[in-house]
Amino acid sequence: MAYEKIWAEEPEKLNKDELRKLEKDGLEILNDIEKYAESGFDSIPKEDWSLFKWAGLYLQKPKEDGHFMMRVNIPSGLITNEQAEVLAGIGRDYGRDVIDITTRQAIQYHWLTIENLPDIFKRLESVGLSSVGACGDIPRTIMGNPLAGVDPNELFDTREIVEDVYRFFQRNSDFSNLPRKFKMSISGNVHNAGHDRINCMSFTPAVKVINGEEVIGFHVKVGGGLSAKPYLAEELDVFVLPEKVKDVAIAITSIYRDYGYREKRHRARLKFLVADWGVEKFKEKLLEYTGELPAKGTCKLEEWNGGYFYGVHAQKQEGLSYVGFNVPVGRMNSDEWFDLARIARDYGNGEIRTCNSQNLVIPNVANEKVEALLQEPLFDRIKLEPKNFIGYSVSCTGIEYCNLALVETKERMRRVAEYLDEHVAVDVPVRIHMIGCPNACGQRQIADIGLQGVKMKNKDKKMVEAFEFYVGGTLEKEVAQFNNKLKGKIEADELAPALAAFLRYFEENKEPNEVFFDFYNRVGHDALQTALDDILETA
Repeated sequence: MAYEKIWAEEPEKLNKDELRKLEKDGLEILNDIEKYAESGFDSIPKEDWSLFKWAGLYLQKPKEDGHFMMRVNIPSGLITNEQAEVLAGIGRDYGRDVIDITTRQAIQYHWLTIENLPDIFKRLESVGLSSVGACGDIPRTIMGNPLAGVDPNELFDTREIVEDVYRFFQRNSDFSNLPRKFKMSISGNVHNAGHDRINCMSFTPAVKVINGEEVIGFHVKVGGGLSAKPYLAEELDVFVLPEKVKDVAIAITSIYRDYGYREKRHRARLKFLVADWGVEKFKEKLLEYTGELPAKGTCKLEEWNGGYFYGVHAQKQEGLSYVGFNVPVGRMNSDEWFDLARIARDYGNGEIRTCNSQNLVIPNVANEKVEALLQEPLFDRIKLEPKNFIGYSVSCTGIEYCNLALVETKERMRRVAEYLDEHVAVDVPVRIHMIGCPNACGQRQIADIGLQGVKMKNKDKKMVEAFEFYVGGTLEKEVAQFNNKLKGKIEADELAPALAAFLRYFEENKEPNEVFFDFYNRVGHDALQTALDDILETA
């Protein structure tokens, strides 16, 4: 459908990125990559560097060296065996053997060069994968239920819906010039596997009695997002039938495109528009695009699972199980991916599923094959039943590759978690998320304990890496909230023992089986501040 760029009528109200996008649409970079690959990185004009985001690419640190990070879209985290083999090969041949699972179920590479890109795109396209739209001011990959189709806890199978919506927005120039990134979630899992409250737009399972019959469908939330000013998404008073999901998704994305803010980039996310308009006005505008929609029905979300699926679990298909594993901070190498693909093929139907907790699931394993699968050497590191800290630790990319990060995170989070597992014994998991900057790719706001990297002057007046503590985050249905900052900073070299002392306070004062969020609400923020103050005094 053709649309009018109504914001172009007042160019004086547009930021410099918006003016650039009016000159050259982000998707147009796809037409140039072959040319740049032949002539080399130095031939790329600097004004085109940012446009590579629309192809799923960021220049990693330092940009002038010409190495790219790439994200590959994995809608709902579903990967076929053929796709897994191709993903492993790209990591081996071009990515210096680093393959990361992200908090949006995508696959991420580093160290790619412009000369590599045509072959990488060709390999991805050969198995139906794409990096287009994984970054940039465009609809991003769709986060969803990694167990779609096999999940006993799903209201219905969302695979076809997700695929339909994803394919509609792929390379769609009508939606390639949004004010900022646009994140979607579609899930039928009753344990909120899609993290509904932190997405720009999310569809969650619901039921409603229509004409005397109970029908299944979705509720819709809009305006969620993290970064430096986080907002929890708010629910619209509408009920959406499965066959209407794409129409509603197109309408909400169109509203954002046409009415989202473009003057100040830091105010351009949908969350700011929703906060200013309110849900009633947003609903009225939505109905102008979609026509009448039923009022919302009954939400079917239950307790939040945090995106974790560890262990062996019965599928809804009799005789089959899915098996969930921990990938420490989401990082694997190509040999492990090739081995994973073989295992999924030998014991299941070849599929692999990625989770927004940076972990993975092998579905469709015949029950009689489960025990043999668990004996595979790969699962000495990628564990079925991880310890409480390494198993619930999440990390962004950090300063190793990211231009925005202030501190190193990925390996540090792994080392800190392993230290905690050696020195602290707690009877419940504690979700710890580490991020290297306020952009929050590691989603620290929803963690029990969020660790945000900063710079600080130490006792010798030298600028060093450090971390701030945030406590008490959750996406539980009735009590969803972002975590709250504790005063004080911990020097990075002292983080592991300081965090261990903080968690020992939790261990010594908690009730049996009390989770961190309940403990936080029971003892209060001030008590945890006092505990951290005591630790800082002795550090």
